[in-house]
Amino acid sequence: MRRLLIALLVLLAVPATAGELKIAAWNIAWLTMKPAGHPDLPRSLRTREAADLDRLRGYAERLAADVVALQEVDGPLAAARVFDATRYEFHFPAETDTQRAGFAWRRGLAVTRNPDLMALDLAPTARFSLRRGADITVRDGEGPPIRLLSVHLDGGCAWDPIRQPNSRDCQNLGRQAAILRGWVAERQREGIAFAILGDFNRRMERDDEFIATLIEAAPLVRATQGFSNPCWSQQGRSPPFIDHILLGGPARDWLVRDSFRVLLFTERDGALRDRLSDHCPISVRIDPRR
Repeated sequence: MRRLLIALLVLLAVPATAGELKIAAWNIAWLTMKPAGHPDLPRSLRTREAADLDRLRGYAERLAADVVALQEVDGPLAAARVFDATRYEFHFPAETDTQRAGFAWRRGLAVTRNPDLMALDLAPTARFSLRRGADITVRDGEGPPIRLLSVHLDGGCAWDPIRQPNSRDCQNLGRQAAILRGWVAERQREGIAFAILGDFNRRMERDDEFIATLIEAAPLVRATQGFSNPCWSQQGRSPPFIDHILLGGPARDWLVRDSFRVLLFTERDGALRDRLSDHCPISVRIDPRR
C-alpha cells in the first residue's frame, strides 16, 4: 500500500503532458445581443428567444470541444449566451461588426491572442463588412503550440472560378485566398502547426482553385474532404461542405484518424432552422503525440 501511495504521489508531481485536443468550427448565424429592429441587423431578422438559446447551449455542451472557431457571433457577451463562461474564454477581433469570427476555448489552455488578420476585411467601412480573421495560438500543458485562424469569407462564389470577371464576390474570394496564402506561408516559415477553421462559403472539390491557391504556400489536409454535409439535409440529399477545417505544418500529422464529426441538430422542423443555425458544428481531434 505504501509503495502504491508513493507511486501515485510521483505521478501527481509530474507535469501534465499534452493530449488530444478537440477543435471545432461553428457558424451560429446572427448570434447577437442586439434587439430586433436594431439598425445593424437585417430588417427581416427575427432574434432568438430564451428557448432558442437553451437549445444552443445544449448543443455547445454536447459538442464539448476544447477550442471552437466561431462565426457570425456579436462578441464575447453573445458567445456567453451559448458557451458557459465559467468553462470557456473568448476572443473576437477589434471590430464593431455584428457578424464576427472569433474563438471560444476551454479554460486551462494557454492561449495567446495574436493580431487580427485585418486584410481579410476587404470592405471595412461597409454596413456588412467582409470580416477580419481571428488569430490565436493554443498550447495544452507542455505540448507544442498550434496557431489557429477563424475565418468567415465572402459568400456568393461557392463553386465558380475565383477570378470570375463578372462576379465581385468571386473576385473578393480570390483576393481573400491570396491573403490566406500569405498567412499560410508565414506559418510554414515558422515551422509551427496551424489550422484555418470556419465558414469559407466555398465548396472545395479536390482540384478546387481556392484550395489550390493556399496549397501553393504549404501542403494542407482538409478534414471535410470526401464527405458531404448532412446538416439539415432533406430527402437524403447532402450538399458539399462550405465550412472546413484545414490543417497545416506538423498539425497535418496530428489529425486523429476517423475523428471528423458533424454535430447534427435533432430538430427536424425546418422552421427551427433560423432559431438554431443553418450551420451544424464540425470538429476533429488532433494529437501532437502522434
